[in-house]
Amino acid sequence: MDLFPAIDLCGGKAVRLLRGDYDKMTVYSDKPIDVASEFKRAGADFLHLVDLDGAKAGRTKNFEVILKIVAESGLKVEVGGGIRSISTAEQYLNQGVMRVIIGTSAVTDPKFLLEVVKRFGDKVAVAVDIKDGMVATHGWTQTSSKSCFGFCQKLQSIGVKTIICTDISKDGAMQGVNVELYERLTESFTLDIIASGGVTTINDLVRLSGTGVRGAILGKSLYTGSINLAEAVAAMKKAVRT
Repeated sequence: MDLFPAIDLCGGKAVRLLRGDYDKMTVYSDKPIDVASEFKRAGADFLHLVDLDGAKAGRTKNFEVILKIVAESGLKVEVGGGIRSISTAEQYLNQGVMRVIIGTSAVTDPKFLLEVVKRFGDKVAVAVDIKDGMVATHGWTQTSSKSCFGFCQKLQSIGVKTIICTDISKDGAMQGVNVELYERLTESFTLDIIASGGVTTINDLVRLSGTGVRGAILGKSLYTGSINLAEAVAAMKKAVRT
């Protein structure tokens, strides 16, 4: 199972929200590139980057910061937040981003989703952010009428390969992961699923790896020290060997 340490960007800083609430924000670093470099030194191969300003406003507001991280960190970077046009997706991919993440527009603009998947294939992931069983949008500030499983079925049918599924109720709460959700998803779909929300201990990662998900995102647990990234990387390597 791949590990994706996360950096959420707001105003060019590395921050974390509690359950997606912009009024409950903690700033962890004024220099996100330093955070990314620390992840690399700890053994990470991947990085999950979210432009929170972009997710809320619908446009890329931390573009230069993101490009600096992509160019200098040595990590394979996936980026989400405010990617609502072909040109924005193309701009990121042309600058070395491994994969772009489509969130709100995957729900609100099905024609755009079809076009971006057709053009960029497996370089596109879709964020499936779940609130009370329904898909949330606009930086988690709104809830759509689409159910989690119905939406995932639609994504699979149009050729999406990867989803990043977040249980919003768990995000940033440090209360463990919703293992049952990911078990149901992996049993129901052939999608590559990256789990997000609530990873608090290395044992959470071990439990997630047993569900068959492709990867897991590590956020607040790294910033608070409840998970040591180097130890988590080693644990996942050990799990593969056994």
